[in-house]
Amino acid sequence: MTSFPTRLQTYLEPLASGLAVTAGLSATAIVLGFVLACSLYLLRTRLAGGAVAVGVYVSFFRGTPLLVQVLMLFYLPGQFGIDVDPWVAAIGVLALNSAAFQSEILRAGFQSIPPGQIEAAQIFGLSRQQIFRHVQLPQVVRLTFPALVSESIDIIKGSAVISVIAITDLMRIGRQLSATSYRPLEVYLCVALAYLVLTSLVAWAGKRLSHSFAQAR
Repeated sequence: MTSFPTRLQTYLEPLASGLAVTAGLSATAIVLGFVLACSLYLLRTRLAGGAVAVGVYVSFFRGTPLLVQVLMLFYLPGQFGIDVDPWVAAIGVLALNSAAFQSEILRAGFQSIPPGQIEAAQIFGLSRQQIFRHVQLPQVVRLTFPALVSESIDIIKGSAVISVIAITDLMRIGRQLSATSYRPLEVYLCVALAYLVLTSLVAWAGKRLSHSFAQAR
């Protein structure tokens, strides 16, 4: 019977591959989610009826399980003869879900900006787009950065559900190793540690950036 260190060596390469997939998918979804969240804020504040539409969107994605969202986006288009690539479905659902949470985080940040700053920018002749890009958004990112980092960590942990649509992420690799090694406890312990390493790195990087923002003020 092989020892645990020997078995661990056989786990490391596939787990590292799965971890890279999880990290890449999560990072892409978080960035796309941020862009969508900014768009949701603009839709909410600048279009008639936008607040209602965004409210329905946010309520759906915050009020339903991520697993259900993944399965709906992956299987629902098939009812209309449209095949969705698993990678597209995975990134799409994670981004849409993250956008719903990030939009609420950003909305609180935008509301905290004193109206006088906006009025001053308008007096200096800045357009609405320029005010958004150069006055509002940089401040909102600094104000809400800790909450955005926390949401990023939630997305990394939540991404484990995408393994149900045949994405070879960290969780699916763990299932495969568990099935071939017949040692589920030690395999999933290694998977848990891998997730912990990734989320800890994100938290550490977030703290460093928050400290940099504080010094730059």
